[in-house]
Amino acid sequence: MPGWLLFYPPLFILKQKCNMKIILKKEHELLGDAGQILNVKNGYARNYLIPKGYATIANESNLKSFEEISRQRAKKVQKLVDETQKLSNALSSNVITFEMKTGEEDKIFGSVTAQMIHDKLVEKGFENLDRKKIILKEAIKSLGEHEVEIKLQHSVVSVIKVNVIKENAEVEEIAAPKSDAAPESKEEVADGSKEEAAPESKEESETVTPDDPEVSA
Repeated sequence: MPGWLLFYPPLFILKQKCNMKIILKKEHELLGDAGQILNVKNGYARNYLIPKGYATIANESNLKSFEEISRQRAKKVQKLVDETQKLSNALSSNVITFEMKTGEEDKIFGSVTAQMIHDKLVEKGFENLDRKKIILKEAIKSLGEHEVEIKLQHSVVSVIKVNVIKENAEVEEIAAPKSDAAPESKEEVADGSKEEAAPESKEESETVTPDDPEVSA
């Protein structure tokens, strides 16, 4: 073995010196969630992650303090999850109805959009709901009942029902029996007039005429 190799440490020692163990203080889109302990390159940690507030050095003191912070954070997260679940249940209990004008083959004019659904939910008291949370791949363009997802915080998903009906559909159903009753009333009037006319014809038949044999006698 050449003598100069004795003055250089093994490769794995060099790699260890080039890396730094860190604790993520907040979520990083590439590295992971807050609280994770990672080994990253020394320069990346010192020049970017630590100055930007994404991480801190994972020494004994920081680990202990971060464990306590993690416990407190977990309680807050659980509280938020419970509140979000209550919101999800409240949303799911609602049915939103839209009356739309229709044409041939019951095709609706226009469509029901995420903004329209959001406006209806605001009217029902969900003022703090973000419209972008309403997942509608495309606008609703048909009659009937549709299910729409709302993605809330902490991976909680609520499903609401959107019902699209014809405009004035209830008015048409109520008005229909009235139109059927009209011909019947006319027939009854016509029958009544015939019955009243019948006695008059009998009286006319009893009227004395010169040809009556009783008169000639």
